[in-house]
Amino acid sequence: MRIVNLENKDRKVVAEAGRFKVLEYLRDVSVSPDTASTEYFMSEMGVRRRQLIVELDGSNRVVTQAGAMQWFAGDVRAATGIKGVGNLVGNLVKGAVTNESAVKPEYEGKGYLALEPTYKFIILVNIGEWGGGMTIEDGMFLASDDTVKNKVVGRSNLSSALLGKEGLFNLSLYGSGIAALESNVPGDELIEIELNDEELKIDGDMAVCWTTGLKFTVERTTKTLIGSAMSGEGLVNVYRGTGRVLMSPVALTGSLYDATNSLKAKPG
Repeated sequence: MRIVNLENKDRKVVAEAGRFKVLEYLRDVSVSPDTASTEYFMSEMGVRRRQLIVELDGSNRVVTQAGAMQWFAGDVRAATGIKGVGNLVGNLVKGAVTNESAVKPEYEGKGYLALEPTYKFIILVNIGEWGGGMTIEDGMFLASDDTVKNKVVGRSNLSSALLGKEGLFNLSLYGSGIAALESNVPGDELIEIELNDEELKIDGDMAVCWTTGLKFTVERTTKTLIGSAMSGEGLVNVYRGTGRVLMSPVALTGSLYDATNSLKAKPG
C-alpha cells in the first residue's frame, strides 16, 4: 500500500518510536475566513494539531483509547479487547476510578492506523525503561503496544485521597513496548527529577507521571495546621523512594484547549 501526501510542507513527522509516529500540522490551512486569524496565531505559538500514525506490521496488536480511531487501511482488524464478562467488569471498575475508557479497542494486521488529531502534545515513551512501571495522570493514555500492560494503583494513605488534587487512583503502565501519551505540556519542556531513596515535594498537581514504585502522599508543609496556614503553603504532594518524576515547569492556569473546542469540530 502506498499513501501519498501524508507528509507535506504543512505536515511533518516530528517524533517516532517503534511503530508509532507523531504527525504535526505545522500550518493548518483547512480554515475559513472566520478562523484563519486564530489558526495563524495558534500555530505561531505552537498550538497545533498533532496526530498519531501507527504502521501495523503483523506483529503485536496496538491498543487505543476508545473513540480515538480516525481511519485505518490495509489488512487491519479491530477488536474490543474484552476477553469475557469478568474482564469487562474489571475494566469497568478500572475505568470508573481512573477516568479512562473501560473498553480499549485493539488493532492488528498489516496496514496503517491513524488516530483523531488532538491539540495536546503526544509523547512517545518506552515503558521498558521505567523498570517497575510508569504511573500517569488521568486521561493521558492514547495508545500503546499490547505488550504494555496496565493496572490501577491507589494513593499511599487516606489523606492523599481526601486532600490531594491527583485523585484516589491512577493508571500504571508496565511491561515492555511503546506508549503514546497525551500531555498538556510538550515533552521537551518537562523537568525530570531522579530520586535515589529521596523525596520530592510539589505544591500542586504539576507531576505528569512518575515511577510506580514511588510512595505518593499528600502532606502539610509544616508539622502543624497553624504552621501551614502561617507559611501560606498549605498542602504539598510528596513522592518518596527511588525512581523518576516528570514534572511540568509551571502550573497550568487553565486548559490551553478550551478556546479551541470550536476548531476541533471542523473538517480536516
